[in-house]
Order: sequence, then C-alpha cells, then structure tokens
Amino acid sequence: MTHLFLSLWIKLFFVFTPFFGLSMFLSLTEGYDEPRRRRVALTVSLAVAVLCLLLFFGGRQIFSLFGITLDAFRIGAGALLFLSGVGLVQGKPVNAGVASGSELAVVPLAMPIIVGPATIGILMVMGAELEGVREKMAGCMALLAAVACITVVLLMGSFIYRRLGAMGIGILSRLTGLVLAALSAQMIMTGIQAFLCLHP
Repeated sequence: MTHLFLSLWIKLFFVFTPFFGLSMFLSLTEGYDEPRRRRVALTVSLAVAVLCLLLFFGGRQIFSLFGITLDAFRIGAGALLFLSGVGLVQGKPVNAGVASGSELAVVPLAMPIIVGPATIGILMVMGAELEGVREKMAGCMALLAAVACITVVLLMGSFIYRRLGAMGIGILSRLTGLVLAALSAQMIMTGIQAFLCLHP
C-alpha cells in the first residue's frame, strides 16, 4: 500500500500542474496583500479537495450511467492529458475569465486551472481502477496529500516567485508538461492494450 500511495501521490501532484497553477494564482491575485492572498489559497485548496473527492468516488457510477468502458475513458483522458502537457511545454496562456474574491478561488483557479478536463478524466479513471477498501483508502489519502502539496505551493507563492522568478516558474511548468505527456502516453497505451485483449 505504501508503494501505491507514493505512486499515486506523485502522479496526482504533477497532474494538478502546480507551477502553472502557481503562476496563474500569482497573476490573478496581483495587488492582493498577503493575508487576502492566503485566504484565497486556502479557499482554492478546499474547492479542489471537494471536487476531486467527488470525481474520485463517483467515477464508476458515471461510467455505468453513460455506458462508457474504463478503457475508452483511459484513452480519452490520456488524449486530454497529452494536450495539457503540450500546452504547458509551449507555454500557452489560459483564458481564465474575470472574477474576484471567493469566485476567483473556485472559478477559474480551482476549476479549470488546477482541476481541468484532463485532471477530471484522470481522477475518474483512478477511482474506477482502484478496488477494495485498502486501495480506495490509499488513493484517497494520496489525493489529499497531493492537494496538501498544492496548498503549500500556493501559500508560499510569493516566496517561491521571489526565489525563482517568472523564468524559473516557467521552466518548472514546462518540465511538468513533459511529465504529463509521458503519463498520457502510458494511459493511452494501457487503454489500447486492454481493449485489444478484450477484442482480439
């Protein structure tokens, strides 16, 4: 279980695209004083945790409702994750819209910047893949640990920016994009392989 926990924790941390999320967080909260920025960061983290838990535990039911197979969703989610990775590598900006206060924390910061379409797909697949109480608990704890890491990154946003600068955060975002591209390739290949085994 420890190996499963660590594997899912690291994977989810990168899927959340923390450094891209940090750059957007700093941009959208520009002009905020530190106490207000911390409040927004905590609200973002709470919203992300609630959204992710709902997706993680509701994935299998959603698949059953729409008659979607897990392998088909693996391929689709992998494709979305690949596009997200390519976007990060290319440094494409996101049209986040205009919001303020608590609205800013939930939309667009929590969703779709941190919990985007690719992240939604990954969480639903992960929740459907894990079977048994122990695996579900390991997945849930890994998810909450990844959200806790995102919370720390956002709370230390100003400090990280002073140390790394915009260029440093941009480089880390591009490296995250490369990791996401590799994860997406693995998901797509797993989905195709499982589909071919079921339909030789």
